[in-house]
Parts: sequence; structure tokens; C-alpha cells
Amino acid sequence: MGGITTADLALAVASSGALGMLSAKETPLSELLDAVPVGAVIGGNFLRPGREDFPAVQEAAARLPYVECFWAEPDPELVRIIHAGGALAGWQVGSAREALAAENAGCDLIVAQGVEAGGHVRGTLGLLPLLDEVRAVTSLPIVAAGGIGTGHAMAGALAAGAEAVRVGTRFMAATESTAHPAYIDGLLRSGAEDTILTTAFGDGWPHAPHRVLKSALVAGEALGTKQVWTPDWPSVTYTGAVEARALYAGQSVGGVRERQSAAEIVAELVGEAEMRLTQTVY
Repeated sequence: MGGITTADLALAVASSGALGMLSAKETPLSELLDAVPVGAVIGGNFLRPGREDFPAVQEAAARLPYVECFWAEPDPELVRIIHAGGALAGWQVGSAREALAAENAGCDLIVAQGVEAGGHVRGTLGLLPLLDEVRAVTSLPIVAAGGIGTGHAMAGALAAGAEAVRVGTRFMAATESTAHPAYIDGLLRSGAEDTILTTAFGDGWPHAPHRVLKSALVAGEALGTKQVWTPDWPSVTYTGAVEARALYAGQSVGGVRERQSAAEIVAELVGEAEMRLTQTVY
């Protein structure tokens, strides 16, 4: 969720009993981490980490209990740095091959991202077959990501072998989110069929598939040469053509039906999942 995951949103999620996540590559990192109270259950995610990010990873690992990397091959040196800082290390993957590489790199857990996910998508499999393939090659705890926007979907992923789930799109519309109101309105009006996997918003990051609202692609094409196909999402302060920006959304977007606080979202998801999991069908 990039810069939308402000400290306020991450703290609201953590205060509700879930793991809040920050985009740890946001600048300045120290200022972002200063907003996180000591002991808060918040993790940091590094997107496309490289050797130049090692100092930032080291700082995040010393101040957060969990640090995760995405969109890069699992790197044992990065994992070593995370562990040296005292944090658990995770890697988000899109295939069984990457999952095995993450385990071999020394990770403590794996985030398996199905193709249903919003934002940048690493793999090509749906979440359930991906969980099957990842579970076959590793015994590490698995966090299921992609297409989870309701408690029923959460229960399905847990029943399929995941130890936890990741939820993104629902929190785009949280009251603590800094997404532009027009972006949130688009989410509220959309269902799974209104999203598309594309590489259109790839200026500066080519050949990286990402799932957005179809309407964003249509609006961008309508602008013609005036459109800038940046991967940046529109925040509340953006004043341009919001409808033509990268409006990231997963296929779980149908679960976004109203603006709710992070606490309300977490409570709804957990309540629905618990009810579903306690029902036994013969």
C-alpha cells in the first residue's frame, strides 16, 4: 500500500490486535519510525530492496519487531541484517520457487501473494493453488495475501493452510487512510470484475504487473499524450486527474462497501472468520 500506510493507519491496525505494516522505504525513514511507540506491533516492508538499502533495513530491524522484503530475490545478507537487529524476517513471494529461496535465505515466515492481489503482483497463480504449492516446499509459517477482503475469505485461506492473512484493499478505505476521496469512491463502487492486471502504470518500473481499477486505465487512455503513467497513487492532497492515476485495488474490492475505521475492519474480519471456522460441514 506504499505511502498510504502512514504511522496513524499502521498504529490503528496494531491497536486493534492485528499487525500494522509500514512502507519502510518512505522518506525520511527515521521520522516515520519516530512516530511508532516502542513495543508497537508494527512491521516494515521494503519494496525492491538493494544493497543501498542495507543501512535503512538495519535501522528498521532495530526499531520494529518484523521486517519484510518484496519484489527482489530472497537475499541471505538482508535476512542476516534483519536478524542482527533483533527482528523477524519475512519475504513476500509469488511462487513455490521463491518460497523455497526465502526459506533457504533464513526467513522466519513467508507471505504468499496470489494474483488476485492489488498493487504490484509478483506471481501468476491464484491464492489457493499457490498456498498448496508453497506449503509443499516449506514448513515455515505462511501469510496468505491476495483477494482477502471479508471474514469468509479470511477463513478460507486459514482453512487452506495459511497461518495468517494479509489485507490491503479494505484498509485503503479506512478512515485513517490518506487515499484521495475520489479514489475511495472508486473502490466503494467496484467489484472484482472492475479490476485489471496491467503494466500500464509502469513509468520508472517497467515489466512489473500491477492490479488497478479498470476505470483508471480507461481514464488514462482518454487523456492521450497528457497522461503520465506513473505508479504513484493519488493521496488526499493530489489536485490532478485522480481518476487517471494508479488506483490500486485487489479482487477483494467487493468487500469495500463503506468507510470504516481500522478497528471496525479488523473486528468485522475476525468476527466473520471465527464464525465461519466454527461451522462444521459434513
